[in-house]
Amino acid sequence: MTNGERKADVVLEGGGVRGLGAAGAVIRLLEDGYTFPRAAGTSVGAIAAALVAAGADAKELRGIMERLDLSRVPDRRPPGLPVVSEGVGLLGARGAYRGDWIREWIEEELAELGVSTFADLRADDPGADAGLTDDQKYKLVVLATDVTRGRLLRLPWDYHLFGLKAEEQKVADAVRCSLSIPFYFQPCALTDPVIQESSVIVDGGILSNFAVDIFDRTDGKKARWPTFGVRIIPDLPAGIANLAPLAARVMYPPLVLLQQVVTTALVGRDQTSLERPGVRERTMDVDCAGVGVTDFRIGPEARDAVVERGREAAAAFLQRWKG
Repeated sequence: MTNGERKADVVLEGGGVRGLGAAGAVIRLLEDGYTFPRAAGTSVGAIAAALVAAGADAKELRGIMERLDLSRVPDRRPPGLPVVSEGVGLLGARGAYRGDWIREWIEEELAELGVSTFADLRADDPGADAGLTDDQKYKLVVLATDVTRGRLLRLPWDYHLFGLKAEEQKVADAVRCSLSIPFYFQPCALTDPVIQESSVIVDGGILSNFAVDIFDRTDGKKARWPTFGVRIIPDLPAGIANLAPLAARVMYPPLVLLQQVVTTALVGRDQTSLERPGVRERTMDVDCAGVGVTDFRIGPEARDAVVERGREAAAAFLQRWKG
């Protein structure tokens, strides 16, 4: 039962398995009657964002999350032996795991919702920001990082940089690009079909893990509805230990410093942006303490608990939201 349809754009932070909490928050918003004209996400946040943009309702999104077999996400290469296969992947493909299973799973779930390419997510809205280009008129944006050119990619907005037509690109491919955790998954590639130049693409969280301002109007007109942000990584310094709970307990001091540097590089920009007026007010934080980014071995009960934490965070947010 809902309180009537209300609109909001939604932006979901990346964070591996912790993304179940973001999905839980979205489920609660859907249950409360919200619909999302546009959704954006980074890394695992791109998964839930894509499903919402494809039209999944609360029941469908919950069912999809329950069907996600986390244990299959780390898909080894032959010979399929622990450590050995990861070593082969790192040396030969620059990633311990292939990332093929999660891409195929996303494609299948999107197909059930009637979505294959970005043409299926076209959003021709006459009341939209007058500053939007034709490449930006889509219901979904996922963030990825082009380490060859050293820049953030907003897909499908930036496919034109590679001579590619946005409407022809598969949504699952864009999400897989955003999911490419460096050294964990094999990186993706985007190639210009004319000049045959390729870029190596990795996780969008390298440059922007929480682009909460991506849908803010630039034409001076008042927003017609709010943008809600969902965070799953707490502010530093608490966020460092929460990202990798086990590593935080066993690291030697030099490695702790390295972890701090890397974590700051990943989330420092976004954490700073939260201090801008009106940003924290539209952002909900999901407590995913005890769940690491790559804890893909957690069982069904733990998985459901993280989703429920997301629902609770969204419920608390809605009680205080004054928009």
